[in-house]
Amino acid sequence: MFQQSFLRTDFILLLLLMGVSLTAVGQKDRKQLALERIENIKKITEAEKILGQTKNKKTATLGQLKALENQIRFRQKLLRTLDQEVDLITTEILELESIIRDIDLYLKSMKEEYAAMIYKSYKSKNGYSFISFLFASDSFIQFFMRLKYMEQYAEARKRQSDQIAETKEELIVQQMVQEERKSELQLVIKSKKTESNQLINLKKEKSNLITQLTKNERSLREEVSERKRSIKKLDNLIASLIKIELEAEKKISSGEKELAKELSGRFENQMRKLPWPVKTGFISLRFGLQRDLVLKNVNINNTGIDIQTQRDEDVGVVFDGEVRVKAFVPGQNNVVIVKHGNYYTVYSKLKSVKVKQGQLLRTGDLIGKVQTNNTGISQLHFEVWRDKKKLDPERWLK
Repeated sequence: MFQQSFLRTDFILLLLLMGVSLTAVGQKDRKQLALERIENIKKITEAEKILGQTKNKKTATLGQLKALENQIRFRQKLLRTLDQEVDLITTEILELESIIRDIDLYLKSMKEEYAAMIYKSYKSKNGYSFISFLFASDSFIQFFMRLKYMEQYAEARKRQSDQIAETKEELIVQQMVQEERKSELQLVIKSKKTESNQLINLKKEKSNLITQLTKNERSLREEVSERKRSIKKLDNLIASLIKIELEAEKKISSGEKELAKELSGRFENQMRKLPWPVKTGFISLRFGLQRDLVLKNVNINNTGIDIQTQRDEDVGVVFDGEVRVKAFVPGQNNVVIVKHGNYYTVYSKLKSVKVKQGQLLRTGDLIGKVQTNNTGISQLHFEVWRDKKKLDPERWLK
Protein backbone atom coordinates (compact mmCIF):
# COMPACT_ATOMS: atom_id res chain seq x y z
CA MET A 1 0.00 0.00 0.00
CA PHE A 2 2.86 2.38 0.88
CA GLN A 3 4.57 1.71 -2.46
CA GLN A 4 1.26 2.36 -4.25
CA SER A 5 0.90 5.63 -2.33
CA PHE A 6 4.39 6.74 -3.38
CA LEU A 7 3.64 5.82 -7.01
CA ARG A 8 0.49 7.94 -6.92
CA THR A 9 2.43 10.81 -5.36
CA ASP A 10 4.87 10.62 -8.26
CA PHE A 11 1.93 10.60 -10.67
CA ILE A 12 0.35 13.77 -9.31
CA LEU A 13 3.73 15.53 -9.23
CA LEU A 14 4.32 14.56 -12.86
CA LEU A 15 0.81 15.72 -13.76
CA LEU A 16 1.30 19.09 -12.09
CA LEU A 17 4.76 19.49 -13.60
CA MET A 18 3.22 18.84 -17.01
CA GLY A 19 0.68 21.56 -16.26
CA VAL A 20 3.46 23.98 -15.24
CA SER A 21 5.45 23.03 -18.34
CA LEU A 22 2.48 23.62 -20.63
CA THR A 23 1.81 26.96 -18.96
CA ALA A 24 5.48 27.96 -19.26
CA VAL A 25 5.60 27.09 -22.95
CA GLY A 26 2.28 28.85 -23.44
CA GLN A 27 3.52 31.94 -21.58
CA LYS A 28 6.54 32.21 -23.89
CA ASP A 29 4.31 32.08 -26.97
CA ARG A 30 1.79 34.42 -25.37
CA LYS A 31 4.51 36.97 -24.60
CA GLN A 32 5.75 36.81 -28.17
CA LEU A 33 2.23 37.26 -29.54
CA ALA A 34 1.54 40.08 -27.09
CA LEU A 35 4.68 41.89 -28.28
CA GLU A 36 3.63 41.41 -31.91
CA ARG A 37 0.16 42.77 -31.09
CA ILE A 38 1.64 45.84 -29.34
CA GLU A 39 3.99 46.49 -32.29
CA ASN A 40 1.15 46.16 -34.83
CA ILE A 41 -1.07 48.50 -32.83
CA LYS A 42 1.81 51.01 -32.66
CA LYS A 43 2.23 50.84 -36.45
CA ILE A 44 -1.53 51.16 -36.97
CA THR A 45 -1.57 54.29 -34.78
CA GLU A 46 1.30 55.79 -36.81
CA ALA A 47 -0.46 54.87 -40.05
CA GLU A 48 -3.71 56.45 -38.85
CA LYS A 49 -1.88 59.71 -38.10
CA ILE A 50 -0.21 59.75 -41.52
CA LEU A 51 -3.50 58.87 -43.21
CA GLY A 52 -5.26 61.63 -41.28
CA GLN A 53 -2.73 64.17 -42.55
CA THR A 54 -3.25 63.07 -46.17
CA LYS A 55 -7.02 63.52 -45.75
CA ASN A 56 -6.64 67.19 -44.89
CA LYS A 57 -6.78 67.84 -48.63
CA LYS A 58 -10.15 67.16 -50.23
CA THR A 59 -8.68 65.75 -53.46
CA ALA A 60 -7.80 62.05 -53.69
CA THR A 61 -4.05 61.39 -53.91
CA LEU A 62 -1.67 58.49 -54.44
CA GLY A 63 -0.16 59.26 -51.05
CA GLN A 64 -3.56 58.77 -49.45
CA LEU A 65 -3.96 55.46 -51.28
CA LYS A 66 -0.52 54.27 -50.11
CA ALA A 67 -1.32 55.30 -46.54
CA LEU A 68 -4.57 53.34 -46.76
CA GLU A 69 -2.74 50.27 -48.10
CA ASN A 70 -0.26 50.52 -45.24
CA GLN A 71 -3.11 50.75 -42.73
CA ILE A 72 -4.76 47.68 -44.29
CA ARG A 73 -1.49 45.73 -44.27
CA PHE A 74 -0.88 46.27 -40.55
CA ARG A 75 -4.50 45.51 -39.63
CA GLN A 76 -4.20 42.23 -41.57
CA LYS A 77 -1.04 41.44 -39.59
CA LEU A 78 -2.86 42.26 -36.35
CA LEU A 79 -5.72 39.94 -37.33
CA ARG A 80 -3.26 37.12 -38.01
CA THR A 81 -1.74 37.68 -34.56
CA LEU A 82 -5.20 37.65 -32.96
CA ASP A 83 -6.00 34.38 -34.80
CA GLN A 84 -2.85 32.85 -33.34
CA GLU A 85 -3.81 34.07 -29.87
CA VAL A 86 -7.28 32.49 -30.22
CA ASP A 87 -5.69 29.17 -31.26
CA LEU A 88 -3.18 29.30 -28.42
CA ILE A 89 -5.70 30.17 -25.69
CA THR A 90 -8.14 27.51 -26.99
CA THR A 91 -5.35 24.92 -26.82
CA GLU A 92 -4.48 26.01 -23.28
CA ILE A 93 -8.14 25.69 -22.22
CA LEU A 94 -8.31 22.15 -23.64
CA GLU A 95 -5.05 21.22 -21.89
CA LEU A 96 -6.38 22.63 -18.62
CA GLU A 97 -9.59 20.62 -19.02
CA SER A 98 -7.49 17.47 -19.39
CA ILE A 99 -5.40 18.34 -16.31
CA ILE A 100 -8.50 19.17 -14.24
CA ARG A 101 -10.13 15.88 -15.29
CA ASP A 102 -7.03 13.87 -14.32
CA ILE A 103 -6.65 15.67 -10.98
CA ASP A 104 -10.33 15.07 -10.22
CA LEU A 105 -9.99 11.35 -10.97
CA TYR A 106 -6.86 11.16 -8.83
CA LEU A 107 -8.64 12.97 -5.99
CA LYS A 108 -11.52 10.48 -6.08
CA SER A 109 -9.04 7.59 -6.04
CA MET A 110 -7.22 9.03 -3.01
CA LYS A 111 -10.46 9.59 -1.14
CA GLU A 112 -11.49 5.96 -1.74
CA GLU A 113 -8.11 4.72 -0.56
CA TYR A 114 -8.23 6.97 2.50
CA ALA A 115 -11.73 5.73 3.34
CA ALA A 116 -10.46 2.13 3.11
CA MET A 117 -7.59 2.95 5.48
CA ILE A 118 -9.95 4.54 8.01
CA TYR A 119 -12.27 1.52 7.82
CA LYS A 120 -9.39 -0.89 8.30
CA SER A 121 -8.16 1.13 11.26
CA TYR A 122 -11.65 1.11 12.79
CA LYS A 123 -11.96 -2.68 12.41
CA SER A 124 -8.58 -3.25 13.94
CA LYS A 125 -9.50 -1.10 16.95
CA ASN A 126 -12.75 -3.03 17.43
CA GLY A 127 -10.92 -6.35 17.38
CA TYR A 128 -8.26 -5.55 19.95
CA SER A 129 -6.22 -2.61 21.06
CA PHE A 130 -2.94 -1.39 19.67
CA ILE A 131 -1.16 -2.54 22.88
CA SER A 132 -2.73 -6.00 22.68
CA PHE A 133 -1.64 -6.24 19.03
CA LEU A 134 1.96 -5.51 20.02
CA PHE A 135 2.15 -7.81 23.04
CA ALA A 136 0.59 -10.66 21.10
CA SER A 137 3.91 -10.88 19.21
CA ASP A 138 5.73 -14.23 19.33
CA SER A 139 9.19 -12.60 19.50
CA PHE A 140 10.94 -9.32 20.03
CA ILE A 141 11.64 -9.05 16.30
CA GLN A 142 7.93 -9.49 15.52
CA PHE A 143 7.15 -6.92 18.22
CA PHE A 144 9.55 -4.42 16.63
CA MET A 145 8.20 -5.11 13.10
CA ARG A 146 4.59 -4.60 14.25
CA LEU A 147 5.58 -1.34 15.94
CA LYS A 148 7.25 -0.08 12.76
CA TYR A 149 4.23 -1.15 10.70
CA MET A 150 1.83 0.80 12.89
CA GLU A 151 4.04 3.89 12.77
CA GLN A 152 4.25 3.70 8.95
CA TYR A 153 0.51 3.11 8.77
CA ALA A 154 -0.14 6.24 10.83
CA GLU A 155 2.30 8.23 8.65
CA ALA A 156 0.60 6.93 5.50
CA ARG A 157 -2.79 8.09 6.76
CA LYS A 158 -1.38 11.54 7.58
CA ARG A 159 0.34 11.77 4.17
CA GLN A 160 -2.82 10.65 2.39
CA SER A 161 -4.84 13.30 4.21
CA ASP A 162 -2.28 16.00 3.30
CA GLN A 163 -2.23 14.88 -0.35
CA ILE A 164 -6.00 15.11 -0.57
CA ALA A 165 -5.91 18.69 0.79
CA GLU A 166 -3.08 19.70 -1.60
CA THR A 167 -4.80 18.11 -4.57
CA LYS A 168 -8.04 19.94 -3.76
CA GLU A 169 -6.09 23.24 -3.70
CA GLU A 170 -4.40 22.45 -7.02
CA LEU A 171 -7.74 21.57 -8.56
CA ILE A 172 -9.15 24.96 -7.50
CA VAL A 173 -6.06 26.76 -8.89
CA GLN A 174 -6.32 25.01 -12.27
CA GLN A 175 -10.06 25.76 -12.45
CA MET A 176 -9.35 29.45 -11.75
CA VAL A 177 -6.65 29.52 -14.46
CA GLN A 178 -9.09 27.94 -16.89
CA GLU A 179 -11.71 30.63 -16.14
CA GLU A 180 -9.06 33.35 -16.70
CA ARG A 181 -8.18 31.83 -20.07
CA LYS A 182 -11.85 31.71 -21.06
CA SER A 183 -12.23 35.41 -20.18
CA GLU A 184 -9.10 36.25 -22.19
CA LEU A 185 -10.45 34.27 -25.12
CA GLN A 186 -13.66 36.31 -25.12
CA LEU A 187 -11.68 39.58 -25.11
CA VAL A 188 -9.46 38.46 -28.01
CA ILE A 189 -12.50 37.31 -30.02
CA LYS A 190 -14.10 40.72 -29.39
CA SER A 191 -10.92 42.52 -30.54
CA LYS A 192 -10.78 40.30 -33.62
CA LYS A 193 -14.36 41.18 -34.54
CA THR A 194 -13.64 44.93 -34.15
CA GLU A 195 -10.51 44.69 -36.33
CA SER A 196 -12.36 42.67 -38.98
CA ASN A 197 -15.01 45.40 -39.25
CA GLN A 198 -12.31 48.07 -39.46
CA LEU A 199 -10.58 46.14 -42.22
CA ILE A 200 -13.81 45.83 -44.24
CA ASN A 201 -14.35 49.60 -43.98
CA LEU A 202 -10.77 50.38 -45.02
CA LYS A 203 -11.02 48.11 -48.06
CA LYS A 204 -14.23 49.88 -49.11
CA GLU A 205 -12.48 53.23 -48.65
CA LYS A 206 -9.56 52.01 -50.76
CA SER A 207 -11.90 50.87 -53.55
CA ASN A 208 -13.68 54.26 -53.59
CA LEU A 209 -10.34 56.09 -53.61
CA ILE A 210 -9.07 54.08 -56.60
CA THR A 211 -12.29 54.94 -58.44
CA GLN A 212 -11.69 58.66 -57.78
CA LEU A 213 -8.04 58.45 -58.80
CA THR A 214 -8.87 56.63 -62.04
CA LYS A 215 -10.99 59.59 -63.07
CA ASN A 216 -7.86 61.79 -62.81
CA GLU A 217 -5.72 59.59 -65.06
CA ARG A 218 -4.30 62.54 -66.99
CA SER A 219 -2.96 64.31 -63.91
CA LEU A 220 -1.57 61.03 -62.59
CA ARG A 221 0.34 60.42 -65.82
CA GLU A 222 1.73 63.95 -65.62
CA GLU A 223 2.80 63.23 -62.01
CA VAL A 224 4.62 60.05 -63.12
CA SER A 225 6.38 61.93 -65.94
CA GLU A 226 7.42 64.73 -63.56
CA ARG A 227 8.78 62.16 -61.12
CA LYS A 228 10.86 60.50 -63.86
CA ARG A 229 12.35 63.87 -64.84
CA SER A 230 13.23 64.77 -61.25
CA ILE A 231 14.80 61.34 -60.59
CA LYS A 232 16.86 61.73 -63.77
CA LYS A 233 18.19 65.07 -62.53
CA LEU A 234 19.00 63.52 -59.15
CA ASP A 235 20.79 60.62 -60.86
CA ASN A 236 22.88 63.07 -62.87
CA LEU A 237 23.81 64.97 -59.71
CA ILE A 238 24.88 61.75 -57.92
CA ALA A 239 26.75 60.45 -60.97
CA SER A 240 28.70 63.71 -61.38
CA LEU A 241 29.61 63.71 -57.67
CA ILE A 242 30.83 60.10 -57.77
CA LYS A 243 32.87 60.81 -60.90
CA ILE A 244 34.59 63.72 -59.14
CA GLU A 245 35.12 61.63 -56.00
CA LEU A 246 36.66 58.72 -57.91
CA GLU A 247 39.06 61.10 -59.67
CA ALA A 248 39.97 62.74 -56.37
CA GLU A 249 40.69 59.35 -54.75
CA LYS A 250 43.56 58.82 -57.20
CA LYS A 251 45.36 61.80 -55.68
CA ILE A 252 44.82 61.19 -51.96
CA SER A 253 47.53 59.81 -49.66
CA SER A 254 47.82 56.17 -48.64
CA GLY A 255 46.75 57.09 -45.11
CA GLU A 256 43.54 58.70 -46.38
CA LYS A 257 42.89 55.65 -48.56
CA GLU A 258 43.19 53.39 -45.50
CA LEU A 259 40.70 55.55 -43.57
CA ALA A 260 38.24 55.44 -46.50
CA LYS A 261 38.69 51.66 -46.76
CA GLU A 262 38.08 51.24 -43.02
CA LEU A 263 34.89 53.35 -43.20
CA SER A 264 33.68 51.35 -46.24
CA GLY A 265 34.26 48.11 -44.33
CA ARG A 266 32.30 49.35 -41.35
CA PHE A 267 29.41 50.39 -43.61
CA GLU A 268 29.42 47.00 -45.37
CA ASN A 269 28.90 45.31 -41.99
CA GLN A 270 25.71 47.32 -41.45
CA MET A 271 23.45 45.38 -43.80
CA ARG A 272 20.00 45.13 -42.12
CA LYS A 273 21.42 47.07 -39.16
CA LEU A 274 21.18 50.72 -40.23
CA PRO A 275 18.60 52.87 -38.42
CA TRP A 276 15.77 54.34 -40.46
CA PRO A 277 16.39 57.95 -41.54
CA VAL A 278 12.99 58.86 -40.00
CA LYS A 279 11.52 57.55 -36.75
CA THR A 280 7.99 56.96 -38.06
CA GLY A 281 6.58 56.00 -41.43
CA PHE A 282 6.41 53.21 -44.00
CA ILE A 283 7.91 52.39 -47.38
CA SER A 284 5.44 53.77 -49.89
CA LEU A 285 7.48 52.83 -52.97
CA ARG A 286 10.12 50.10 -53.04
CA PHE A 287 13.39 49.90 -54.95
CA GLY A 288 13.51 48.91 -58.61
CA LEU A 289 10.74 48.45 -61.14
CA GLN A 290 7.35 48.89 -59.47
CA ARG A 291 3.85 48.69 -60.95
CA ASP A 292 1.72 51.81 -60.60
CA LEU A 293 -1.17 51.34 -58.16
CA VAL A 294 -3.76 52.97 -60.42
CA LEU A 295 -2.48 53.40 -63.98
CA LYS A 296 -2.56 50.26 -66.13
CA ASN A 297 0.61 49.19 -67.95
CA VAL A 298 2.64 51.89 -66.18
CA ASN A 299 5.79 50.95 -64.25
CA ILE A 300 8.02 53.16 -62.13
CA ASN A 301 11.74 52.45 -61.85
CA ASN A 302 12.64 53.64 -58.36
CA THR A 303 16.35 54.28 -57.74
CA GLY A 304 15.85 54.16 -53.98
CA ILE A 305 12.89 53.89 -51.63
CA ASP A 306 10.21 56.43 -50.72
CA ILE A 307 9.25 56.64 -47.05
CA GLN A 308 5.92 58.27 -46.30
CA THR A 309 5.99 59.82 -42.85
CA GLN A 310 4.49 62.55 -40.67
CA ARG A 311 4.56 66.30 -41.28
CA ASP A 312 7.84 67.99 -40.24
CA GLU A 313 9.46 64.66 -39.39
CA ASP A 314 13.19 64.91 -38.57
CA VAL A 315 15.61 63.18 -40.96
CA GLY A 316 18.80 61.68 -39.48
CA VAL A 317 21.93 60.32 -41.15
CA VAL A 318 22.00 56.51 -41.05
CA PHE A 319 25.78 56.13 -40.54
CA ASP A 320 28.97 58.07 -39.83
CA GLY A 321 30.10 60.08 -42.85
CA GLU A 322 30.84 63.41 -44.50
CA VAL A 323 28.38 65.72 -46.25
CA ARG A 324 29.56 65.93 -49.86
CA VAL A 325 26.57 67.62 -51.53
CA LYS A 326 23.91 70.04 -50.39
CA ALA A 327 21.78 71.01 -53.38
CA PHE A 328 18.33 71.76 -54.74
CA VAL A 329 16.80 69.57 -57.47
CA PRO A 330 13.38 70.50 -58.98
CA GLY A 331 10.86 67.81 -58.05
CA GLN A 332 13.14 66.48 -55.30
CA ASN A 333 13.48 69.74 -53.38
CA ASN A 334 16.52 69.94 -51.05
CA VAL A 335 19.03 67.11 -51.41
CA VAL A 336 21.87 65.98 -49.13
CA ILE A 337 24.45 63.35 -50.13
CA VAL A 338 26.65 61.82 -47.41
CA LYS A 339 29.82 59.84 -48.18
CA HIS A 340 30.76 56.73 -46.16
CA GLY A 341 34.04 55.60 -47.76
CA ASN A 342 33.03 54.02 -51.07
CA TYR A 343 29.35 54.19 -50.10
CA TYR A 344 26.92 57.12 -50.41
CA THR A 345 23.50 57.75 -48.87
CA VAL A 346 21.10 60.21 -50.51
CA TYR A 347 18.33 62.14 -48.74
CA SER A 348 15.92 64.17 -50.92
CA LYS A 349 12.51 65.85 -50.66
CA LEU A 350 13.74 67.81 -47.67
CA LYS A 351 11.87 70.89 -46.49
CA SER A 352 14.94 72.28 -44.71
CA VAL A 353 18.61 71.32 -44.31
CA LYS A 354 20.61 71.64 -41.07
CA VAL A 355 24.08 70.58 -42.35
CA LYS A 356 26.85 72.13 -44.41
CA GLN A 357 29.00 70.71 -47.19
CA GLY A 358 32.13 69.08 -45.71
CA GLN A 359 30.51 68.59 -42.29
CA LEU A 360 31.33 65.34 -40.49
CA LEU A 361 28.30 63.49 -39.13
CA ARG A 362 27.71 60.71 -36.63
CA THR A 363 24.91 58.13 -36.89
CA GLY A 364 21.58 59.76 -36.08
CA ASP A 365 22.74 63.38 -36.50
CA LEU A 366 20.00 65.68 -37.82
CA ILE A 367 20.15 66.42 -41.55
CA GLY A 368 16.89 68.32 -41.92
CA LYS A 369 13.11 67.99 -42.04
CA VAL A 370 10.85 66.19 -44.51
CA GLN A 371 8.97 68.28 -47.06
CA THR A 372 5.16 68.13 -47.23
CA ASN A 373 3.94 68.67 -50.80
CA ASN A 374 0.86 70.61 -51.92
CA THR A 375 -1.33 67.48 -51.66
CA GLY A 376 -0.45 67.00 -47.98
CA ILE A 377 1.98 64.08 -48.48
CA SER A 378 5.14 64.07 -46.32
CA GLN A 379 7.64 61.79 -48.04
CA LEU A 380 11.41 61.20 -47.96
CA HIS A 381 13.31 59.76 -50.91
CA PHE A 382 16.29 57.69 -49.71
CA GLU A 383 19.03 56.02 -51.75
CA VAL A 384 22.18 53.93 -51.12
CA TRP A 385 25.06 53.74 -53.66
CA ARG A 386 28.35 51.86 -53.77
CA ASP A 387 30.52 53.88 -56.13
CA LYS A 388 28.47 53.90 -59.37
CA LYS A 389 26.10 51.08 -58.37
CA LYS A 390 22.60 51.71 -56.95
CA LEU A 391 21.67 49.41 -54.06
CA ASP A 392 18.35 48.47 -52.51
CA PRO A 393 18.16 50.63 -49.33
CA GLU A 394 15.54 48.37 -47.74
CA ARG A 395 18.15 45.61 -47.45
CA TRP A 396 20.32 47.92 -45.32
CA LEU A 397 17.69 49.18 -42.89
CA LYS A 398 16.84 47.21 -39.74
